[in-house]
Amino acid sequence: MSNFFSRHEFECRCGCGFDAMDIELVGALEMVRMHFCRPVVISSGCRCAAHNAKVGGKPSSQHVFGKAADFSVVGVSSKEVQAFLISMCHGKYGIGVYEHFTHLDVRRECARW
Repeated sequence: MSNFFSRHEFECRCGCGFDAMDIELVGALEMVRMHFCRPVVISSGCRCAAHNAKVGGKPSSQHVFGKAADFSVVGVSSKEVQAFLISMCHGKYGIGVYEHFTHLDVRRECARW
C-alpha cells in the first residue's frame, strides 16, 4: 500500500475485510512517520457500519468512508502529534487528540478537538 503501511493495518477490526483507505490519508500518515522517524501504530482505520455502531462511532464517521485513522506514534505524545499535524494541514482535515492516540481524517473542512 505504501512505504510504511500495509492494507491489513487499516482493515475493519470486526473481521469483515473492509480496507478501502483513502490515499490522501495514507499520504498524511506517511508524512507523520517521516517527520517523527518512529513507527505509527494504527488502532482504528476502516470501520464497516456495523462495527462503527458497535464501538459508538457516529453514523457519519469518516472511518466508515475509509477517510480516518486513530493512531499513535511510538514514543511521542498525542499532543505533540496533533501540534505537528495542525502545523502541516493548514486549515483542513479533522484532527483530534486523546490521551493515548491521535485521530486524523481527510475531510475537506477544518475540525479540531
